[in-house]
Amino acid sequence: MPSRNQALEGNWRLTCLGGQGARPGLPEAIPATVPGTVHTDLLAAGLIPDPYLDLNEIAVDWVGKCDWRYETTFNWSDDGAQNTDLVFAGLDTFATITLNGVTLGETANMNRSYRFPVREHLRPGENHLAVTFESAWKRGEALDKIYEPRPNNYPGPANLMRKMACNFGWDWGPTVVTSGLWQSATLQSWSKARLRAIRPEITLAGADGHVHVHTEIDGDATNLGLRISVAGQTVTAPVGSAEITVPNPELWWPAGLGNQPLYPVTVELLDGETVLDSWSRNIGFRSLRLDTTPDEEGTPFAFVINDVPVYICGANWIPDDCFLPRVTPERYAARIAQAKAASINMLRVWGGGIYETEAFYEECDRQGMLVWQDFLFACAAYPEEGDLPAEIEAEARENIVRLMPHPSLVLWNGNNENIWGWFDWGWQDVLKNRTWGLGYYLDLLPRLVAELDPTRPYWAGSPYSGSMDIHPNDPAHGCTHLWDVWNEIGYEHYVDSVPRFCSEFGWQAPPTWATLTQSVHDNPLTPTSPGVWHHQKATIGNDKLLRGLKGHLPEPKTMDDWHFVTQLNQARAIKFGIEHMRSHRGRNMGTIVWQLNDCWPVTSWAAVDGYGRLKPLWYALRAVYHPHLLTIQPRGEGLSVVAVNERTLFWRGPVTIKRLRFDGTVLAEWTHWRLCADRLSAAELPIPADVAAVGDKANELLVATMHDSTALHYFAEDVDLNLPQPEFDLKVEKAADGYQVTVAAKTLIKDLCLFVDRIHPDATTDDMLVTLLPGQSKTFAVQSPVALDTKTLSSAPVFRCANQLQGS
Repeated sequence: MPSRNQALEGNWRLTCLGGQGARPGLPEAIPATVPGTVHTDLLAAGLIPDPYLDLNEIAVDWVGKCDWRYETTFNWSDDGAQNTDLVFAGLDTFATITLNGVTLGETANMNRSYRFPVREHLRPGENHLAVTFESAWKRGEALDKIYEPRPNNYPGPANLMRKMACNFGWDWGPTVVTSGLWQSATLQSWSKARLRAIRPEITLAGADGHVHVHTEIDGDATNLGLRISVAGQTVTAPVGSAEITVPNPELWWPAGLGNQPLYPVTVELLDGETVLDSWSRNIGFRSLRLDTTPDEEGTPFAFVINDVPVYICGANWIPDDCFLPRVTPERYAARIAQAKAASINMLRVWGGGIYETEAFYEECDRQGMLVWQDFLFACAAYPEEGDLPAEIEAEARENIVRLMPHPSLVLWNGNNENIWGWFDWGWQDVLKNRTWGLGYYLDLLPRLVAELDPTRPYWAGSPYSGSMDIHPNDPAHGCTHLWDVWNEIGYEHYVDSVPRFCSEFGWQAPPTWATLTQSVHDNPLTPTSPGVWHHQKATIGNDKLLRGLKGHLPEPKTMDDWHFVTQLNQARAIKFGIEHMRSHRGRNMGTIVWQLNDCWPVTSWAAVDGYGRLKPLWYALRAVYHPHLLTIQPRGEGLSVVAVNERTLFWRGPVTIKRLRFDGTVLAEWTHWRLCADRLSAAELPIPADVAAVGDKANELLVATMHDSTALHYFAEDVDLNLPQPEFDLKVEKAADGYQVTVAAKTLIKDLCLFVDRIHPDATTDDMLVTLLPGQSKTFAVQSPVALDTKTLSSAPVFRCANQLQGS
């Protein structure tokens, strides 16, 4: 008899069982949604305010401190199957499962699934299921008494349990400690045997693809067989493992380097001709290695895919919502599309979040988005005693096997910043001889990856040099985090080193104006008004925003200027750092900016804010991650123009370099007949001294052009420039798909932005941070639900440029 599934989605009820701060007068039970969370059920019932608005995060703090019970009734009819299991894809986190008054078991891990045999406890007709969740705060208090205190960069017991760490708050996230059935609940009926786990090892040998399928079976496998189909090829084999060859498959490539052909693979468990169980996924064929072979400069960190060294233009990924079930496949698709449109080719799934759902990785497969996957350890010391190691091993085994079919997945990483923490954050004095997680990172996890997913590289941490004998954040070795820039020093210090690979660096800014005013209703609205202040989670974050302006941009005097200048500074800081690192392509082989997305509306390092709107940083990333990058960089005592080419065809052409006054007067000009950047490489050209020899730093700039690419270089920062008051003509024309807004510059206009969300929260523009020389024009494609007019578009706060900040 084939296996059969019955989804347990409807008819759920939620009851508060009390706890610290429990609110009186709650209904005995309210409707509940599965998958879902307690917070979203209470929100739907109108019993709590939206935690994302104003100071409501504090008002709903009690929810996470209570125990809760989910209950449902369902009908079951005996179909004659030998086995029936109750399967939970995800329980958050400490749950007791009861079916018809019988306790089936307890759970303690948000990051794995659970299966309970229940046939003997089911009865024909109506059945009662209850899932009781203990507060993670309460369980944390108990765990505190078991484990001696260990360093943790953030409040809460996340390092003592297997629950999403950022649930307890981070420097960009709220403290909303969730519970609930965050993934599906299902009854699965099966007879004789079922497929417990499938591991397809996908490799290339010459032009052929090979899929080595390993199977694990529950039940009696006697006389059973497998039928495996891939890309029109089918083999039958005994239960255990089998290999199938696909002649000359198309290769799967990262975005920008080729296509992403996917081939369905199906594994069927056969009893004669009867299919007892089946499993299917889409796979891709590509080769992969992480090049860390020592060289004369240290230890490289380069992803080589299909024998091509790929420069990583990446962004870090955090959970896209604090309430995970709200992140639908459509939302994943939209967010990954936003990353791809910004020329991002890798997302690093950060270790303080979750192993994302299948929808995330499937979308990355389709869009050619590489995935760096952290194991879930972040910014804390983790005990290696008690129940934790067994939970960590079970979690890692399940997720390695679950994710290994995805061609987008290219790295398993042991942890986020924990090895660095042991070296530099005073942990050694606090820990004495207590464990802190090193056994996971250097022993357990690499063993599991080697056993279960030997075709993929493992790296012990981010940052990590490759050896405990070398400082983990040494820029000459492995992957590096650059956080002294932002936390301590100005962004001009990005040029102080050339990391082999920079897997974290970032700069803060508030969300878009539409998102800020949608989530904060302070009157007056200021950088330090209660709601704005509450939606800034970084320690002295607002102070750092202003400190980061010094030497670069004027300090703002109004809220409108504060919002614009901090967003502008974020975009400039990250563009500056990436241009520097990309200009050293070869020594540096990747940057992963912190961060792509937000989980709620907040001042943060994100390029896409918590309501999915694009900050100016997103447009800066699109420009600086473009496969053809032209940049002017300091080299020795002079300046060079650098052409960086991430395409598979060489990029060559004449380069013209002009030194101009801000009024457009050409002071010096030089054309080099041909600059050639070979495929996947960078080429440098020194700028003649007489062209780069500035006469008046406050009024001159360099402009380099090559085909459609332009690089600008100013000889001073904005605070020391004599930027003119912007003069321009602006024209609005209705178009079939929105509006065409053309700005014709009469003066230099630096970093022009049209903040059309100030007109309507759903209005968007196709470009920002555009610099126009006198006589140049730019046409913006604008989408808006309301009519646009010249006066509004021509005036602040919609029309903004750096020129307007002079004297502010």
